[in-house]
Amino acid sequence: MAYRHELKFEITPVRKQILMERLSSVMRPDPNAGQEGYFIRSLYFDDLYDSAFRDKLAGVNRRKKYRIRIYNCSDGLIKLERKKKEGAFIKKEAVSLQREELDRLLKGDAGFLLQREETLAKEFYLETVMNGLAPTVVVDYDRIPLVFPGGDVRITFDEHIRAGRFGGDLFQKELPSYEVLPEGKLILEVKFTEYLPEIIRDLLPAEEAAVIAASKYVLCLRKQREMLFHQGEE
Repeated sequence: MAYRHELKFEITPVRKQILMERLSSVMRPDPNAGQEGYFIRSLYFDDLYDSAFRDKLAGVNRRKKYRIRIYNCSDGLIKLERKKKEGAFIKKEAVSLQREELDRLLKGDAGFLLQREETLAKEFYLETVMNGLAPTVVVDYDRIPLVFPGGDVRITFDEHIRAGRFGGDLFQKELPSYEVLPEGKLILEVKFTEYLPEIIRDLLPAEEAAVIAASKYVLCLRKQREMLFHQGEE
């Protein structure tokens, strides 16, 4: 998969509605999501040194992070993903897992990944053995995705971003969690491979010209640690 551009903006629900009305004239809902979108849950992993977390904070030019991702709390589609960042470009790799494979992985048994053909599976296993890669935080949010074939453009609206503490059951619907963005805020993401068509660029209002460096992983891990600290004080 080629490296892609990724732009992120913090917007309001009112701005979301305006943008969706404008964009609907040239884009369509992702056929895998429908008009209402879907719920995403990601279980992020980090090593003994908090490398993914610290590298993001330090603005390291080349960095990566691993996660398990599911949709609508279903085991119908389970992905092991690695997201790489090089400067202004991103690259996402993924392999599908069966429910029994995920169960083994979450119990600390990643040896089966060596039998997989995908390079990502083998490298994830090596990271767990050599660097102590382990689950850190659950990231939940609701997403509405729009797609445009020209330039391979994908625009998503991510709302109700919440940090949850992994307790062993990734499919628990009512997982205790905490909102991480200020009330009335959500994240707009714009991703494209080669170019952002002018017809799309012109629909994005000037108010959102300033790109934010939001990372759901960093936002949620910070929130989780903040809540654990306060609970410890109590």
